[in-house]
Amino acid sequence: MPRTNFQDLLDAGVHFGHLKRKWNPKMAPYIFMEKNGIHIIDLHKTIVKIDEAANVAKQLAKAGRKILFVATKKQAKDIVAEAAKSVNMPYVTERWPGGMLTNFPTIRKAVKKMNTIDKMMTDGTFETLAKRERLQVTRQRAKLEKNLGSIADLNRLPAALFVVDIQKEVNAVREAFRLNIPVIALVDTCCDPTPIDYVIPANDDAAKSIALIIEVIRQAVGEGLEERKMEKDKEVVMESSEDDNDAPAKRSRTRRQRIDEDKAPVKEAAPAKEEAPAKKEEAPVKEEKPAKEEAPVKEEKPAKEEAPAKEEEAPVKEDASEDVPEDKKSE
Repeated sequence: MPRTNFQDLLDAGVHFGHLKRKWNPKMAPYIFMEKNGIHIIDLHKTIVKIDEAANVAKQLAKAGRKILFVATKKQAKDIVAEAAKSVNMPYVTERWPGGMLTNFPTIRKAVKKMNTIDKMMTDGTFETLAKRERLQVTRQRAKLEKNLGSIADLNRLPAALFVVDIQKEVNAVREAFRLNIPVIALVDTCCDPTPIDYVIPANDDAAKSIALIIEVIRQAVGEGLEERKMEKDKEVVMESSEDDNDAPAKRSRTRRQRIDEDKAPVKEAAPAKEEAPAKKEEAPVKEEKPAKEEAPVKEEKPAKEEAPAKEEEAPVKEDASEDVPEDKKSE
């Protein structure tokens, strides 16, 4: 079932686009017709896109992720701020701080500085400062609160951006595109929908049009937060029930252990364990290995015994050598 109907969008003036001479040809699929030099947006496609964007926002809120609402236009500031506060989401309604996403650690340092000033005011150290220093600190605190007070709870990069008028918030769209953060945006007929992941073709100038679409997204985020809360409550109930079930289980185990102890002597007459020594007694049979006993036979090697024979023949050669000089003497 769609979250909005055709008549509500028509009454809010969502169908009005920009002048024909200011149109962007890439918005042609979402334009129904031209009338009096003004393009008319196809509301049937707008209804489908609103439902798609609302489902995405609901899933992100259900997963516990943050959606950053961005709208610095005069007619959209208050509407977006109230809607974001009601669902506890961060928002930017003043000047977009450059590098808020791409240089997020620096932005976090500025937020921490604001928190330290608050701590000084509560501790009483603020009163010890000189009058001139106190004026400087209060002015700095007011400036930080104006620009970054709405994102003080944003501890990490948001899961998605919701942007009103992507032409005015071009820096936010570029940073989100660079970091692959999905963007949900109201896109008029004069804008380029290429960098937008979830396009909502609608009039982004009329306060009624902005309020209607913002309310639909806010309701979707609220539904996601409620479902998340219900799931957590169910988990708590399940854990408590498991703890209750574990208590009697421990008692039944102790009873079973007692029953096993009573039946334990009957199992002691089992002959299986007594037969184990018989196998161990048969083990020495394997020790009678004839291979090792035949080893002394190899020790009777005649090769080493024949060595003295050669030594006995050696003197024979010595006698022959001794005969030669005797022959020479006879000669």
